[in-house]
Amino acid sequence: MFNTQVFNTAITLPEDSQIIFVADFFANDLVGGAELTTEALIKSSPFNVFKLHSKDVTLKTLEDGHRKFWVFGNWAGLNRELIPTIVANMSYSVLEYDYKFCKFRSPEKHEVAEQKPCDCKNDISGKLTSAFYFGAKSLWWMSETQQRRYHTAFPFLAEKNGIVLSSVFEEDFWSSLHSLRTKFKDAERSGWIVLGSSSWIKGTEDAVTWCKENNHEYKILQNISPGDFLVELAKAEGLVYLPKGGDTCPRMVIEAKLLGCKLHLNDNVEHSTEDWFNTTITLDTESYLYAARDTFWKGIKRDMEWRPTLSGYTTTRNCISQSYPFEDAINSMLGFCDEVVVVDSHSTDGTWERLHEIAETNEKLKLIQVDWDYTNPRFATYDGLLKAEARKYCTKDFCWQMDADEVLPEKDYRKVFELSRNLSPDVDLVSLPVIEYWGSKGKVRMDVTPWKWRLSRNKPNITHGIPQFLRQTDSEGRTYAKPGTDGCDYIDSATGELIPHASFYVEGAHNSRLLALSGNEEARLVYSAWFKAVAVTLPAVRHSSWLNIERKIKTYRNYWQSHWESLYDMKQEDTAENNMFFDKKWSEVTDEEISNLANRLATETGGHVFHTKIDWTKNTPHLSILE
Repeated sequence: MFNTQVFNTAITLPEDSQIIFVADFFANDLVGGAELTTEALIKSSPFNVFKLHSKDVTLKTLEDGHRKFWVFGNWAGLNRELIPTIVANMSYSVLEYDYKFCKFRSPEKHEVAEQKPCDCKNDISGKLTSAFYFGAKSLWWMSETQQRRYHTAFPFLAEKNGIVLSSVFEEDFWSSLHSLRTKFKDAERSGWIVLGSSSWIKGTEDAVTWCKENNHEYKILQNISPGDFLVELAKAEGLVYLPKGGDTCPRMVIEAKLLGCKLHLNDNVEHSTEDWFNTTITLDTESYLYAARDTFWKGIKRDMEWRPTLSGYTTTRNCISQSYPFEDAINSMLGFCDEVVVVDSHSTDGTWERLHEIAETNEKLKLIQVDWDYTNPRFATYDGLLKAEARKYCTKDFCWQMDADEVLPEKDYRKVFELSRNLSPDVDLVSLPVIEYWGSKGKVRMDVTPWKWRLSRNKPNITHGIPQFLRQTDSEGRTYAKPGTDGCDYIDSATGELIPHASFYVEGAHNSRLLALSGNEEARLVYSAWFKAVAVTLPAVRHSSWLNIERKIKTYRNYWQSHWESLYDMKQEDTAENNMFFDKKWSEVTDEEISNLANRLATETGGHVFHTKIDWTKNTPHLSILE
């Protein structure tokens, strides 16, 4: 996930820190409006906050803090090459003070500097910024105008949880405000205040010109402490502020209003028309501003606790007569999913009735029944179509698919939550480990692929079926498949292409498994250690299909043989040669023989893929995973 060798840093994130607050400068570095708002928020935080300068954010600090929550304030000093890593791996919110999609942080300044309208939204910096903001759990704006301008430039940001916060003031400010009002209550006010600044955007010259044109005495304040600035405002008749570009929520304008100054502003003071400010009722303004700290941290707390919702889905057909542990599978999903969808394919053995009994005690269970013609020569394609049908009824953010013979243990429920919560936005499908029992829970197969597609985003284009490149059509126009699919792949509903998936199953592990299967004991130990570690870290479904080998062989005899013939259009006669279990026809095999074979397979082997005859001279290796 992280390349920790790229940077070295002396910055160590405290273990007890819950919030990492990133900024170019903090109040002890620089006294500016953004820094004072940041400081007011940090001082009021109910969480342990660690201040991290944006220039000190590295891959190493991201790795160390990837389980903490991050807040990005002004971040111009951030290495932008880190943005994809942050978006993919971190839980964070953004507190936007200006217009960082623009290289000048002001579209108006950009236009003056380059003599053309700002087009930064179309360059790599603008696109990185918008991607960074889209990956955030929430976006906090300084003004409604600022938020609207961002949404105009990047319409998709309107989908995000956005809150207009405005400038924030710490508790000491409110005490000072009360004291100054009392002290200068009866004093005669005189003169206008002008902010002194060499920055073009602050409009100092325009403010001075206005004062002169209107015969106002004025005082230019520059390089003055926040406390002294408040004193000057308390004595002044008014404040004039005419910025040349959008100033999202200048706190000195708010301070001037609260201290009773007259105000002369232009439209670039972006918060000036908002209801909380554009009122004669001072208490309304104060109440809004005083609540800002609590509003922010309540929102961050929601972000920290947020998790996407999850739909589980499965299919059933005569599970009771086939001894499928479908109740365990459904109850397992009910334990961690917000809803569970079950599509039953017209069971006639009591399965449907039992599903209704379960639903009576759990409102999260949604039942749908379909009645399809299993005399259709291509009935095997129904398996994927049933999964697709179940998926249609899923309404939550993510989907979790399990078969009727699979269970996720309770200790893994939270892993699903963590995985879905932290999944990279560019990943739609995840394959996860499967613990495939063989004859008993003491043996876990390693002769089959140890993964299965499991967790996916609930997007309308994702469905189940035969991939386009494996689809065939018979003489009657019915679809079947080339070998290479079980008919249940995750595919794009429009194109039939496979949905790309993220996987834990790396090449080194695959190579070790193949070596182990060839008899290399060292490779078996390496693979075993790797797989056990994976099964501890990730949610690992327990698959019981081969736990009862006798049941599996009978199901193969009674159903699966005809299923594969239907799916692949490969008719096989009932001959000794085609029977991979016994050297005789299935019609000649007794239940006792099946029972004896199952016992022998369970005790003498560690697994077998029945594409070939059983080779008793070869003992397939297996894993031992203690629950």
